[in-house]
Order: sequence, then C-alpha cells, then structure tokens
Amino acid sequence: MSPIEEYINDAEKDQQPMLKEIYQLIKEMLPVETTEKLSYGMPTFYLTENLVHFGAMKKHLGFYPTPSAMSAFEKQLKDYKTSKGALQFPYTKELPRELITKMVRFRLKEVVEKNA
Repeated sequence: MSPIEEYINDAEKDQQPMLKEIYQLIKEMLPVETTEKLSYGMPTFYLTENLVHFGAMKKHLGFYPTPSAMSAFEKQLKDYKTSKGALQFPYTKELPRELITKMVRFRLKEVVEKNA
C-alpha cells in the first residue's frame, strides 16, 4: 500500500470518497516514474520536485497545485475559495475533474520543461 493510500484509509470515512477520486484522477495521468509520498503531512506526487499535493481538511479537500498553476488558471478559479497556492473543494460538491486535470497537466509540463 502506498503512503497516499494509507493516508486515505486513515482519513474520516466521509472524506474518503473524494480523496480516492482525486488520487485516482491524478495518478492515472502521471508518468510511471512519478513517486507517491507524504510531504508537509499531505499526499504528494513527486517527479524531480513536488508536482501537486492534496489533503483532507475538516470541511473541504485542499488541492495544492503550486502558485504558478494558481496564477495560470486564475480566471477559472473564481467559483472556489483559494489562496496563493491552494484551492478548496467542499465535500458537499462534485470534484471539478476537468479543472484538476488541466492544472496537473500544467504542472507536469512545467516540471518536465524545467528539468529537461
């Protein structure tokens, strides 16, 4: 079992469905050499550097795609509570799969180009 799967299993039962959904969504689009780990106490996907993090908060799932991704997608984030490097997805709403996919792809491209 990966560190991320352990994190999800240890989360509150009502948080697990969304955590599993974002985990599978992100995992399926990344190269096989991507590492799964916990960083800052949160599930993290790593490929020469941290790509994205996510984590279970009391009332929302936190998604941390880095400030560069937040800036690049600023216009698409107006419906969400945000900070410099984070988005909040309430457990009571559907996960915005298309937005997450675009942000993860952006981060992957950014990291690959930076480390080429």
